[in-house]
Amino acid sequence: MTNVLAEFREAYTNALRLHLDSPTQYTLSEGYELGRRALVEGVSILDLTEHHFRLLGQWHLLASSEQVRQRGEDPESNRTALEFLLQTLAALDVATRGFLDSTRSYELQRLRADDLEGRDVFRTALVESLQDGFFVADSRGTVTEVNSAFGALTGYGPDAVPYAVPHPWAISDDSHYPDLGTEAARFVMPVRHRDGRQLWLAVSTSSLIRPEDDERIFVGTIRDVTAEHDAQARDQAVSRLATAVAASTSVVEVLAVGLEELRHAIGAETAVVSMWPNRQTGPELYVSGGDAAQSRQVLDARARALLDRVRLRPGRTMFAIPEGAASSEGIVAPLGETGDAALWLRFAAPRAISPGDWSLFSLLVGQLSLAVQRARNFDAARSTSLTLQRAMLGPIELPPRFSVHYEPALPPLEIGGDWYDVVQLRDGAIGLVVGDCVGRGLSAAVVMGQLRTAARALLLRGAGPAQLLAELDTVAARIPGAMCTTVCAAILDPERGVLRYSNAGHMPPVLAAPGAKGRLLEGGRGVPLATFDTQRPEATTVLEPGSTLVLFTDGLVEQRGIDIDLRFDELADELSGAAADLPREVADSVLSRLRPAAGYDDDVAMVVYRQPPRALRLDVPAEAGRLAELRREFAAWLGAAAVPHELATDLVAAANEACSNSIEHAYLGGSPGRVVLSADCALDQVTIEVSDNGVWRPLPDDPGYRGRGIAMMHALTDELVIDHLGVGTRVHMMAKLPAESFSVASRI
Repeated sequence: MTNVLAEFREAYTNALRLHLDSPTQYTLSEGYELGRRALVEGVSILDLTEHHFRLLGQWHLLASSEQVRQRGEDPESNRTALEFLLQTLAALDVATRGFLDSTRSYELQRLRADDLEGRDVFRTALVESLQDGFFVADSRGTVTEVNSAFGALTGYGPDAVPYAVPHPWAISDDSHYPDLGTEAARFVMPVRHRDGRQLWLAVSTSSLIRPEDDERIFVGTIRDVTAEHDAQARDQAVSRLATAVAASTSVVEVLAVGLEELRHAIGAETAVVSMWPNRQTGPELYVSGGDAAQSRQVLDARARALLDRVRLRPGRTMFAIPEGAASSEGIVAPLGETGDAALWLRFAAPRAISPGDWSLFSLLVGQLSLAVQRARNFDAARSTSLTLQRAMLGPIELPPRFSVHYEPALPPLEIGGDWYDVVQLRDGAIGLVVGDCVGRGLSAAVVMGQLRTAARALLLRGAGPAQLLAELDTVAARIPGAMCTTVCAAILDPERGVLRYSNAGHMPPVLAAPGAKGRLLEGGRGVPLATFDTQRPEATTVLEPGSTLVLFTDGLVEQRGIDIDLRFDELADELSGAAADLPREVADSVLSRLRPAAGYDDDVAMVVYRQPPRALRLDVPAEAGRLAELRREFAAWLGAAAVPHELATDLVAAANEACSNSIEHAYLGGSPGRVVLSADCALDQVTIEVSDNGVWRPLPDDPGYRGRGIAMMHALTDELVIDHLGVGTRVHMMAKLPAESFSVASRI
């Protein structure tokens, strides 16, 4: 027996004896403390129990007194001893049960850990078996777990986790998963593979709450959708290009819009199209992006011969430049099927061209080729149409001092049911016709063309205004759709300033004297063509020098909801200040003032004529200070005579030089004289005379920097004659007035 056990037995004996002698709660608690001591000192329950009953037996045998004997045999005493023993054993019982519970808990935890370990192995195997990439990200976006498929898709596998934001596969620094704060998210995002390739991944995520720390995490999968994205991008690029060039109706418009869209679609810095319109001239260049001048220099230096060779290749063939290199500076391809155009696309930096890129390039270049060919067909049809329309409409070159305007109501047609004609006759007279067929568009234009041709033939045959309309009655009766056509016909004699006219139900002409409000010429009125068999009246009016005559169709003055008399009054008022403007400027101002807010809704044809003003005569003192006045008044007269601005500037300069010579040389050393500037305007020319009464000195053999005025006057006029009379000098100059060019669609 060890000392510890002996000491414990002795302590137990004393405590039990004390409790049997005087049982109290205090003595009973000593038993519980002994139980705890037994637990600490390793005294077993068996040793404790045997010692307890051994003591009770010994005390019963050794008792000598009756008191002890009675105490040992007393049932109450036995219960007190048992109570002490149980109190001692209580601490040992609690410890035993705790040990057993701990043992069972340990076994359960061990079994649970074994189970979790198996589950983790299963989860890892399951995640690795996925064909899609798998990832787990924390609430800050840091990817903490990925599978092998994720590494295969991005180049960043499980060995290098975690991947913090910005992720190494992100295209830019600020790339992140869009809106991971939702319960589920699906999106497509671009990534950069570790090897440099750009991919598109479809991402599907779900958010979870981790139970051990209540942190939100995101679990998701990724799938490579680059092929689908590229196919969709190709379709969208082709659709954008087709939409961009759909409204273009000429090759220039197609290339202006198409090259810009093509350049953006493939990421090129510059797009150049070289077209060879014929063999006699070099190629025409159309450039989009970059520096156009620099692009032409590069093209001249490096690619002209290449493009010349490429344009002869079959359609939809293309190759990279330089050929055979790993990275390309650009691509070249023929454009269209006619072998006269080639395309050059230059990248901002050399790059590798993938099969997907070639597919995109082929689709886009093919779409542009179709658009160019369609525009060429449209151009050819339009050119043919315009040629026929202009032939039907009338002359493109007009006599001096005339201007015309034609505006159809139905673009893109450039003709309609209205027409004009200006015909120069043999005796110097000018025939004028303005008409308006019923209806609009091409059907009315067909009728118009026949009536205009008949009216021109009648004018050239010598018919007067009334006779012309009478003959047109017969013609219109035989042309379907010509009935009720309105026509105003006139014969103008510019030399005499007389206008004869007849009106078949048409708008009356307006005549405005210089500085006066226009007035309607309402004489010679009759019914429209082919309506009644009646005599055609004729009227005559005098055109004052410098007056303005306007013939027009009803589209100019008719406006829904507005009294036509008010529109006539606006027209007449606008012409009150027209005497100083050129006929073209008069037409523009009239059209601007009378134009409705929504534009003209009917065809408009208008002829403007300026009667030559009275001859000019300016007699002023031969003083240099009077030259500015002479120039100003002469320029105003030229404007009234409808002399074009450039020619008027030349004539003012020539007249100024002649007057300067008279002032400087004619009266040198003598008494001051006078200088006379005269000008007159005939049908197709302007004559100018500058005269004085002085004596000119002959030019020296070496005039130095002076004496160049005569050469200047020769250059600025068509004819120069200098007469030195007995007293004085006369400088005669003449300039021919150019014919007025007219574009059919001269719209404002």
